[in-house]
Amino acid sequence: MFDKPIMAEIEKFNKLKLKKTETQKKNPLTSKETNEQEKQAGKS
Repeated sequence: MFDKPIMAEIEKFNKLKLKKTETQKKNPLTSKETNEQEKQAGKS
């Protein structure tokens, strides 16, 4: 029912107006090996 107006807006959207940004990982996940080392350290 509302698909037509939304598609019209998407079709006339100008991607060139978007700003270029760089993504950065703020909180990367630890590796499996690191998790295992932390578990071993916690047991001793």
